[in-house]
Amino acid sequence: MVTYVSALLYGVGGLVVAGMALLVALQEKLVYVPVLPGLTKSYPITPARLRLTYEDVWLRSSDGVRLHAWFIKLLPDCRGPTLLFFQENAGNIAHRLEMVRIMIQRLQCNVFMLSYRGYGASEGYPSQHGITKDAQVALDHLYQRTDIDTSRIVVFGRSLGGAVGTVVTKNNPDKVAALIVENTFTSILDMAGVLLPFLKWFIGGSSSKGPKVLNFLVRSPWSTIDVIGEVKQPILFLSGLQDEMIPPSHMQMLYVKAAAHNRRCVFAEFPTGMHMDTWLAGGDHYWRTIQEFLQQHVQEKKDDESSNNDIAAAIESSL
Repeated sequence: MVTYVSALLYGVGGLVVAGMALLVALQEKLVYVPVLPGLTKSYPITPARLRLTYEDVWLRSSDGVRLHAWFIKLLPDCRGPTLLFFQENAGNIAHRLEMVRIMIQRLQCNVFMLSYRGYGASEGYPSQHGITKDAQVALDHLYQRTDIDTSRIVVFGRSLGGAVGTVVTKNNPDKVAALIVENTFTSILDMAGVLLPFLKWFIGGSSSKGPKVLNFLVRSPWSTIDVIGEVKQPILFLSGLQDEMIPPSHMQMLYVKAAAHNRRCVFAEFPTGMHMDTWLAGGDHYWRTIQEFLQQHVQEKKDDESSNNDIAAAIESSL
């Protein structure tokens, strides 16, 4: 009997160790999915298919990786907000074009869509360190353009893109006017326990109880909850309550952490929204929520700057 129990324990232990080893070896393939099953890496369509005015943009990340992006404009010289959109972890920017088409119409904005390294036409292989560099070069490119209002650059990130967007927003308080986060996780460390429950005993983020001995093995932790509290700009949280991939409680925790340090935080729930279709399930309410957020927080900033410039000009003319 003792021998049987020992063998069972060894067998279970071996399976756990083998599972963890496999997880460590393949973690990038689990976190980053540039190619959807049954599809190719290339773009299935371009913005032209949806009659969108766009520009192919090629960038060079700080470590030399060549990146591709689409800059989609509402008008030839649109001075409205420009949304820097960071996508989810699976597929490429072409799979978001229908949503972006509606975004441009409803919000009267420009949209800059970056292909992370290893995604779409971009070179390289995805990693947290590398994608953080990619996000920065995309923002720097936008900030240097002369055909947009650079005081109204808004970062919009969904799922993994929310983690990416939070980092670049925190790092650039002078370049980003506001942040929108949708259906984003607290950290990949916490998501490990969601995807494989037994891992919660070994891997977990700052929102979990007690230290986790295997956190050091995770190469892309994306600890959004440790960054969101440092963001000074206005933040809009969009949460689909039927999210089947990331527990909605993650978004609630992110909001609580941010709101403790930032009074300009707005939380919006969409009862029927799932992970990928909150923008569709939310309907008019979804777009009006974003519209009102932009009008209150981004437009006011531009108006304040204009008022300050007018006052300065009046003072100078009177001297």
